[in-house]
Amino acid sequence: MSSESVPQRGAASASLHALLEAEWQYSLQQYPTYASLLGDRRWNDRWDDLSLAALDADHQHSHAVLRRLQDVDRAALDSDADRLHLDLFRRMHETWIEEYGVKWHLLPLNQMGGLPEGLKQPPGLQTAYQLADTLRFETVRDYEDWVKRLEGFGAYADQVVALMREGMRQHRIHPRIVLQRIPPQLERQVVKDPTQSGFYGPFTRMPKDFSAEDARRLSQAGRDAITNTVVPALKRALDFVTSEYLPAAPETVGVWQFPDGEALYTVLARRHTTTRMTPEEIHAMGLAEVQRLRAEMDAVMARTGYTGTLQGFFEKLRTETRFYEPTGESLLARYRTLARRIDPLLPRLFRTMPKKPYVVEPIAEAMAPDVTTGFYFPAAADGSRPGTFQVNLYRPETRPVWEMVPLTLHEAVPGHHFQVSLASEQTDVPDFRRFTSYVAFDEGWALYSESLGDELGLYDDPHDKFGQLAYEMWRAVRLVVDTGLHAKRWTRKQALDFFMENAPRQELDVTNEVDRYIAWPGQALAYKVGQLRIRALRDRAEAALGARFDVKAFHDEVLLTGSLPLDVLEAKVDAWVARESA
Repeated sequence: MSSESVPQRGAASASLHALLEAEWQYSLQQYPTYASLLGDRRWNDRWDDLSLAALDADHQHSHAVLRRLQDVDRAALDSDADRLHLDLFRRMHETWIEEYGVKWHLLPLNQMGGLPEGLKQPPGLQTAYQLADTLRFETVRDYEDWVKRLEGFGAYADQVVALMREGMRQHRIHPRIVLQRIPPQLERQVVKDPTQSGFYGPFTRMPKDFSAEDARRLSQAGRDAITNTVVPALKRALDFVTSEYLPAAPETVGVWQFPDGEALYTVLARRHTTTRMTPEEIHAMGLAEVQRLRAEMDAVMARTGYTGTLQGFFEKLRTETRFYEPTGESLLARYRTLARRIDPLLPRLFRTMPKKPYVVEPIAEAMAPDVTTGFYFPAAADGSRPGTFQVNLYRPETRPVWEMVPLTLHEAVPGHHFQVSLASEQTDVPDFRRFTSYVAFDEGWALYSESLGDELGLYDDPHDKFGQLAYEMWRAVRLVVDTGLHAKRWTRKQALDFFMENAPRQELDVTNEVDRYIAWPGQALAYKVGQLRIRALRDRAEAALGARFDVKAFHDEVLLTGSLPLDVLEAKVDAWVARESA
């Protein structure tokens, strides 16, 4: 537990907290790239061990943890908070065990890279590329650790390849349509000049107080490690993907074709939504939301004065130059101006603000053609790195300005930056609670945040309001398309056509999105499922409390205990409403 003043605990609670702390330290040591991203430098010289033997040992470790938890007397714990810690910790390990059983770890690399969202989601090669831009490089030790990490990159990359090779042997492999995006990404990193590698970035910004000898020694060591280890490892990975992996990949899409595809998709849908909803129920929910949002779109379209069809309005939004910035630089400047406009409005709806700052930066050029419009990269837990809202500047003629308000509310404030930062800043809960992510909560909150633009006065222009509805429609379409691809055996073209018919997004974005769902089954379900649950909880609280409902207190209740499964969040909010009613 972080810097908290701990009252005297009873034996059961003391034993539980000792176990939670020991397991947190185990997780950081087991997954040092995750520790590095949090700002913990103790293992900055190494990569995660992604060997099959290490992953199996970690799986067995989770079984051992569950056995130890059986010895904890839940009734004897000091508080309801401790009982919740116990329940969530048990549930987390049960989820990891279940996911390991469907062998999703045998697909560690896709066209989006593989940035880890949870401790036990193996990262891919792109994670390494990201680390160079996000870690602290302030001391000679930081650079020496980075050199040692680079020198170990060959074994790390070979482990990723070994996982893919085993997946290929078991007929667990992504479809060719998404895998064919990977070779160009790897080719861009197989450089002849080591100083042109993304891994060399830290050596281009060495602190000025380094001695000339240290600067020379470290930069030479960096060049040697990239030339002798990193580039050959990337070349081996590239050769494997092009000569073996791609030829073995299926032409058809959807995990239904895996040996246990139905069970796999059920597990992934359950993990990402934290519900027991079946794919069929999720598909039906998506279709209903699509119909509801089309009616709202028609009403907002009328406010713009347009009198044609909805499809005609989509085409207008896609093609008229007034809806686009001419350059990536001007688009980035506009995003930064919008963020400065939003910041002072937030006290209208929030009592508690995160202490950590955030910045708006472009997505790396090497990744931009293959990733979505924007995403959030969390601040370091120790405050050494701000949160980063990364925006895609690739082909600005495909990045409409009417999507900027909902995207900024979602990725920056009060969306991901508020939710992730406030969770990490809670010092009265165990560390695993501060940093555990439940996608349905995190993405549900961020999608709910998009709708707060109405209360913040950000949707006065009906085109911006239409943009918010378009973004909500995008998430409703995901429910239909993701389940369509993986449970109902839709083709990629069916998914693309359904998306284009119901949302005004550009074809490039739609294609990247659909390919994301193909490579990351179930994850896209979390957004709308989570948002609908949070919205329903707010509506229920407002109805129960009437004039006594305080939106700032509601937001505190949702955010200030970190990410939660949706059923736990529902019970928590219901208990708050009962207390307020009394």
